Amino acid sequence: MKLALQEAAQAFEEGEVPVGAVLVINGKVVARDRNQREALSDPTAHAERLALSAPVVSSWHRDEATLYVTKEPCAMCAGAMVNARLKRLVYGCADVRYGAVDNAYNLLKGDKLNHRVEVTSGVLEAECAELLRRFFSSRRGGRVVECGGLENRCGGDSTGGSNPPLSATLSNENSD
Repeated sequence: MKLALQEAAQAFEEGEVPVGAVLVINGKVVARDRNQREALSDPTAHAERLALSAPVVSSWHRDEATLYVTKEPCAMCAGAMVNARLKRLVYGCADVRYGAVDNAYNLLKGDKLNHRVEVTSGVLEAECAELLRRFFSSRRGGRVVECGGLENRCGGDSTGGSNPPLSATLSNENSD
């Protein structure tokens, strides 16, 4: 996970959402990557998908691989893990709003899909979460906003996301 955090820190420096991923097969790091959506102008260039797509074995199967990622994967990345037949996922911090492993969705353990992925969560959670908090705080001019997930783009910030206005999100959060 420390290598994934290094990748996430590099993404932070490059102005990308700081998420890093490391793919390990038989105890050996075979791929490592970070979010590169801005750099590649590719909405699918998430750290997890890039690491899974690395040409590291002669097959598309990743059934002996463990993927370490700093933040709970989204639906696209979780779907890629199922399709890759990933053996195990280890992630750092949760993404309450968009996480597709344990929070908003549960794609890796569902009985409707043809593959299940072993999951370990909370590894270096505080470090992973802090990097995301610092990134989004810097994007908001120093304001710290907690409204759902760590990778949220609430209305009123500089990222131009399409999420509901901050006031609406905070109202919903406080009603729980």
